[in-house]
Amino acid sequence: MDGRNSSLVNRMERSKHVFQISGIKSPNKKRVLVHGIHQLGGKYIGGSVYQHSSTHLIIPQVLSSEKFLAACAAGKWVVTPDYVLDSVRNGSWLAEGPYEVAISIKPSVSFYPVRQWREKMTNEGITGAFQGWRVLLVVQEPTRRAMFKRLLKAGRAEVYDNTPPSFISITHVMAKPVIKNNKYHNAPCYPVSYIVQHLFGGNHVNMSFNIIDDHLPVRKSSVLDHDLSSLEAELKSYAIKKEGRPRMCFLEFLGYNDPYRPHSQAIVTDLSNVGSMIECGLFTEALDSIRAALFPGLLPPAKYLISLLEYAQQGNASSVFLRNVHQVMDNLLVTSTPWRTSNTVKKYFMQVLQCPQCKGGLWPFLETAIRYCLASDVTCHPLPGPALPALVHFHGDILAFCLKLFQAELFAINSGDFASLQGPQVSSTSTSGSIMYKTFWTVWERTTLLSSTVKQLTQFLVQAAIVDYAESEEKQDLHLADTLLDLLCVLVEFWCQQHFKLNQCLVEKGLKDLSEHLAVISQDLSLAVLVELVARVRSTRLKLVMADAIFRTLCCRNGFAVGDEPLSIKKMVLSYLPALGSLAHSPSSDRHRTGPNSHSCSREGTSCRTQNSSENETGLEEENIPRGLNRVNAAGETLLHRACKKNQVETVLHILTLPGTDVNVKDHAGWTPMHEACNHGSTECVEALLHHRPAPVLTDQVSGVSPLHDALLNGHMDIAKMLLEHAGSILLQQTDGGGRFPLDLVSAPLQREELLQCAQVGDLTLENKATEVSNLPLLEASSCLLSHLFFLYQLERGLPGHTQHSDKLQSLCYKLVRALEAHSFQKVTLGWTDQRAMRLVEDVEILLELSQGKHQEQVSPAVKECKGENTQFLMEILDKLRSWTEIVVSVL
Repeated sequence: MDGRNSSLVNRMERSKHVFQISGIKSPNKKRVLVHGIHQLGGKYIGGSVYQHSSTHLIIPQVLSSEKFLAACAAGKWVVTPDYVLDSVRNGSWLAEGPYEVAISIKPSVSFYPVRQWREKMTNEGITGAFQGWRVLLVVQEPTRRAMFKRLLKAGRAEVYDNTPPSFISITHVMAKPVIKNNKYHNAPCYPVSYIVQHLFGGNHVNMSFNIIDDHLPVRKSSVLDHDLSSLEAELKSYAIKKEGRPRMCFLEFLGYNDPYRPHSQAIVTDLSNVGSMIECGLFTEALDSIRAALFPGLLPPAKYLISLLEYAQQGNASSVFLRNVHQVMDNLLVTSTPWRTSNTVKKYFMQVLQCPQCKGGLWPFLETAIRYCLASDVTCHPLPGPALPALVHFHGDILAFCLKLFQAELFAINSGDFASLQGPQVSSTSTSGSIMYKTFWTVWERTTLLSSTVKQLTQFLVQAAIVDYAESEEKQDLHLADTLLDLLCVLVEFWCQQHFKLNQCLVEKGLKDLSEHLAVISQDLSLAVLVELVARVRSTRLKLVMADAIFRTLCCRNGFAVGDEPLSIKKMVLSYLPALGSLAHSPSSDRHRTGPNSHSCSREGTSCRTQNSSENETGLEEENIPRGLNRVNAAGETLLHRACKKNQVETVLHILTLPGTDVNVKDHAGWTPMHEACNHGSTECVEALLHHRPAPVLTDQVSGVSPLHDALLNGHMDIAKMLLEHAGSILLQQTDGGGRFPLDLVSAPLQREELLQCAQVGDLTLENKATEVSNLPLLEASSCLLSHLFFLYQLERGLPGHTQHSDKLQSLCYKLVRALEAHSFQKVTLGWTDQRAMRLVEDVEILLELSQGKHQEQVSPAVKECKGENTQFLMEILDKLRSWTEIVVSVL
């Protein structure tokens, strides 16, 4: 059997084993069963109500439950847990017969309550125990009415909640309480217990099913209502704790000296000769003297180190000297950690780490090193050029040292050292005096993450990424982009932790501003470099918002607008997954890097704006804008309308290339440019509009007139054929204001036949396009970003399924699942004010729906069939997401 047939057989085999479980309360037992089902290729459906797609029900014994009665009515297999356990031991599914649930009527007689109906359906060809029943269900309580409705429908009954149409003949009236009249709507009235009586006859007494009226499982609303009153507070507390936790850990700093033990001081340290050596130009000997004299707690005079750094920058030092300077700096960081000691040590490092000539502070020092590594001519003072390899690596080492300094400072903050420092030798320093604050934020900028210095850093990062991540043999081994990216991550985590407890909204805004700024300035990067950049972000917090902003930007650049509401599982499933299908069909000729005239998503994510390569370069774009583009006439017609009416195809093509062009813009009467082109026979303009992305809407009607109606009413058969070949037979199904179909407007049989043939061509084209990927690089890049989003969102929000969840999370999930099974999302969150708590409820609701097989249509066939590595990985993530949720629900 070839691989394709084997895969088909496996899919068919899996479809025969779809399980639900009832009556097993132990989480451990249920977990074992669910694991066994998945191990053998079966599927488990969670939830407390019967699902028609199930094929097997597992129960320990006969129960008065909805799932059991519905499975009986539908002729499903109802087996004991041993069926799964023994099948796992066997390595494949066993025959179900020996494991059917049974009732012992007498010592030697057993009754199999389900078998009779399953055999009837097999032998007599019926589809359910209630086939042919047309039931009027008169039950006042909504929850119980819904339960009985599911039960009757499982047995293929037609159920009506209200008075049915006059032509429907009711056969049964099921009521609770029973209606006094024997006949109701000309049909006999039965109590709901008649359902059990019909299923099991006289045996239902032995089975204790005479309690169906009052003891069928209903959701305990009173208990749930009590839980809901405190659920918001619990979810809010959980979300705040999850969002406020430290993200980045640097275990290498655990070996640094104990902050509570004073440093031992050197008894005799004579560095007086170092100054003389420097004055005589003996820089190597001076550096060796400092290296030999270094001792914990000793800080060499700052002016000596400044002189050595100045000499190193001149380009005359040997590579050994440059390495030794870096080693001295690293040793100082270990022996005199600035974040664990007094402010004097911090000031010392701030004095040393600045340009020896300009003395402008730490950031100009870093900026000079970055620019030299990027071979830039613009530095704070002239440096040896062209860039010397040894000096380039020295500046790279300086950047790595500063990164290590900032990482260690963040590590100390995460460890609580700032708050716990006590003693006479250490002042009660707050994080406001940290080196990071002084370097990257002015006093007036500390309430914004995107300071002017951070903006400069992001610009350098993008430039370095183009060089470092490009597939080129001349690629540098400095890893400059990685260093700058790690530096940005440290800054983001530091700033967020300083502000989260005081103003969480400020943190969200800061992250949003930074991520959208990065999305805008990174548009010159190729898709491969862009994906690589996101993949290397170490901060999960930054990585999440950055991947989201870039994904939305890619959607907008390719004509698919997505909303700017906060990220959620619902948004990713209902908005981002369909957008992925649109990106797969984007023309491969679309640019994936932009130039001066590019456009990107605005902050709202629903419009576009032009991005100039320079703030002063505006004249070129203004010259390229057609005259009168933004003016409308008295009828509300834009220049695009007027050009389509006159068949000015060059003007139309020019307008369509401009960013932000709305191809479906309407005049005051509602007519679109496509309407005008079809009405006036502008064939070339129609063709241009059809090739635009996003494509024009061809189903728009004004007083019942669609573009196809417009073309046929004016005798433009060539345009009508073009529309049908583009959109298929769906256009032939529309009627105008008089109820006429498009074919009714054509009298000649030959023309009608031609239109039908064109519609068939359009249908075939659409079918082929449905599974065709027009832009594999864009789809692969977008799939990679979306994979990051699904993975990181679960991790950041602490949703079940991603990792082994804690008892606290398990308790919250249990309450959420029970609440959502009993009530709608609106009922659960009624009166809530905290958006984080509401988002968690919404996330769990979508996860439950995914586990029930919903929302599969959100993934286009092209994406499902794509063989790209990133896209297939995304499909695996979605499958695991469903499986994780099924398992989590099963054990709650």
